[in-house]
Amino acid sequence: MTNAQSTVGVFDLFTVGIGPSSSHTVGPMKAAAAFADSLEVHGATERVARLRIEIFGSLAATGAGHGTFTAVLLGLSGARSDEITPEQVTAQLDEITRTGQVELSGRHIVPCRIEDFVLRPLTVHPRHPNALSFTAVDSAGDDLVAQTYFSVGGGFILREGAEQSSAPDGLPPAPLPFRSGAELLARCEETGLSVSEVMRENERARRADHEIRSGLRHIWDVMESSVRSSLGRSGVLPGGLGVRRRAAAWAARLDAEDPDHDREHWQQRVNLIALAVNEENASGGRVVTAPTNGAAGIVPAVLYYALHYTPAAQSAREGVGEEIIERFLLAAAAIGTLYKANASISGAEVGCQGEVGSASSMAAAGLAEILGGSPRQVENAAEIAMEHNLGLTCDPIGGLVQVPCIERNAIAASKAINAARMALWGDGNHRVSLDQVIATMRETGADMSSKYKETALGGLAVNVVEC
Repeated sequence: MTNAQSTVGVFDLFTVGIGPSSSHTVGPMKAAAAFADSLEVHGATERVARLRIEIFGSLAATGAGHGTFTAVLLGLSGARSDEITPEQVTAQLDEITRTGQVELSGRHIVPCRIEDFVLRPLTVHPRHPNALSFTAVDSAGDDLVAQTYFSVGGGFILREGAEQSSAPDGLPPAPLPFRSGAELLARCEETGLSVSEVMRENERARRADHEIRSGLRHIWDVMESSVRSSLGRSGVLPGGLGVRRRAAAWAARLDAEDPDHDREHWQQRVNLIALAVNEENASGGRVVTAPTNGAAGIVPAVLYYALHYTPAAQSAREGVGEEIIERFLLAAAAIGTLYKANASISGAEVGCQGEVGSASSMAAAGLAEILGGSPRQVENAAEIAMEHNLGLTCDPIGGLVQVPCIERNAIAASKAINAARMALWGDGNHRVSLDQVIATMRETGADMSSKYKETALGGLAVNVVEC
């Protein structure tokens, strides 16, 4: 059996990065950094006179709005998406723009400007539509090192000729491996463990319990900080569409109308969290891929619901909040690994069903477990959420992760909550399995026209005038 958890775990799916896109910003930054590092491995860094950079497909078509081109410059300079702050991004880009140079991995200065990138938006690589090629050239005009990378969603990258994910190599095998929903349920039935407990056992093969706990808490802390940062902003989002920031005004209104966080206003609170996170993402702020930046608001919005509006949250038992965070994120990640292994979480590959749909499915599973669902009810919740996101297109206006992306996260969060509650009213037996709906999502994405897959060439992107 292929071990899905040998390459994708909870801390691979939930990673910290900068907005606005995991596949168009975080992935290209990682790819550029990996290429710069490879030059050092080949002993070629000091011999590089110039770079030839080609960007293909969706990355080229929407790269300006998604921050792809600037992310490449930062990655070549050694920036790491999980470490760099938005303030550092601004400062470094200002310096690169001023000088027209990058310092490869902080070691060797070469000329490099966005104007020199070769963009091929209509050329789709057969491996994946999000492709970047880097070539280092010496002073005689000879190629030193050439590599092609693919940004496959959620910040994951692949290098052509080395078909491995960006997860660490050499990991020990998972004790309870699963690659399908059926196998996940089998592991639960064999052991008597819940979905989150199976995922935790597999994570224990990688790291100690205290590292798992602190890592999961860090994920939630970053999600919360994304909300706080967003609520401190006003005005319009960057990019030229003139989209108003709404989260801060909504928060002020809710605090006035609902100072005690009454259950009657749960829907507005969930909407607020989703919008706040995605406005922060659209601003190039710091968010958690969950499993992507474009869908970053769904999991935190539903986890917020779990922490404030569920019976488990009302318990006075010490540590219940930490337990909810851990169980929710572990269960959600277990479902996320299935989409990563058997379909895609890339909007450029399967449309927004792969981003928002996967996130809604993951969040539904997490909430179903917190509500006391059995493994079969958790699987059912995940299936319901994705079933009703099938065919969702990715058609961002202006190539920006704003319209319809921000509101779409709020709608999908509500779908996740409804899916979890519907599953809990059943007994876990249902006609359509999660594996079947994942296969359907993959096939639907393959059939979908490329103009609806993050190219800004169809749908709202062409039917709504930008100015």
